[in-house]
Amino acid sequence: MAFFSKLKDRLFKSSTKLEEGLDAIIEDGGETEPVSETAPITATETVEAAVPAATHTEPEVQPPASKPGLLSRLTGQASEAVVKRVLDDDMLEQLEELLIASDMGVDTALRVTANIAEGRMGKRVSTDEIKGLLAGEVARIMETVARPLPLYPSKPQVVLIVGVNGAGKTTTIGKLASQFKGAGKSVVIAAGDTFRAAAVEQLQVWGDRAGVPVLTAPEGSDPASLAFDAMSQAEANGADLLMIDTAGRLQNRQDLMEELSKIVRVIRKKDPDAPHNTLLVLDATTGQNAINQVETFQKLADVSGLVMTKLDGTAKGGILVSLADKFGLPIHAIGVGEQIDDLQAFDPEEFATALIGMGKS
Repeated sequence: MAFFSKLKDRLFKSSTKLEEGLDAIIEDGGETEPVSETAPITATETVEAAVPAATHTEPEVQPPASKPGLLSRLTGQASEAVVKRVLDDDMLEQLEELLIASDMGVDTALRVTANIAEGRMGKRVSTDEIKGLLAGEVARIMETVARPLPLYPSKPQVVLIVGVNGAGKTTTIGKLASQFKGAGKSVVIAAGDTFRAAAVEQLQVWGDRAGVPVLTAPEGSDPASLAFDAMSQAEANGADLLMIDTAGRLQNRQDLMEELSKIVRVIRKKDPDAPHNTLLVLDATTGQNAINQVETFQKLADVSGLVMTKLDGTAKGGILVSLADKFGLPIHAIGVGEQIDDLQAFDPEEFATALIGMGKS
């Protein structure tokens, strides 16, 4: 199954929540009216429309009547009626509340609804039209942060993986290592979570699966020393990438966070430019707490990019939109499962249509 199909299937909690909410908003105060055949707005079509022209005038949200509508394309019959509602202040307030409930954040929700409203106030819109406009706005925000993990000529390129307990760091490292190895890169993994034997064992399983060596140290060893030794060995072996796992840290545990700072300091004694990437792995199910995690880890480890896991386990996938809008950090990959192909490069349009519930079978 293609990753996009999995994304749509597994984001059903978010997409269903938003879809049902949008239906309710349109039906609340909407009226059924006969319509001629129209084509639904798509996320691609609305990405450009989401940026107002210099005159700040918008054409009425009405696709070309010559195209067949969605219902007729599925059934071969013309649709007879559709519920539409006037886009007014009450409707915008309901839309804002829906987006905030989906963890999109207050500021982002206000900005998105304002863009949707520009040039359209007082016009009648349907659920499909609002969904298309919303998907377009989400895609526009996410386009600026959708970037793959950059590769540098430095050898080894040191990639430090950080995050709180249970975010999915270990499996993310294993999946990334496997993918880079498959792309022809020489990869070494350092099991820097020296406090949990289970984490080391899990990395070793992934290392065996990917054919990637995993460097370990005795349980309870200094993780900074392991990181330093791993850099030396990776350099001696001519490795392209050294991926360093770290122990899960709660951002309110000062002692653990100081230890992470120590790892960074020791790494820089070996290479002043290292770590070349610091990836923060975030669990989508934590919702708005992800905002606090980004702020904290940025201060201590100079986070350069994000990986979002467990999008299949939350009804609030809008947190990724909030993070993109607030921080602008690159989103390198997202995960929706435990299989090797369930971690993929982030695609803004695919994510937007899956989140809003467009194109669901």
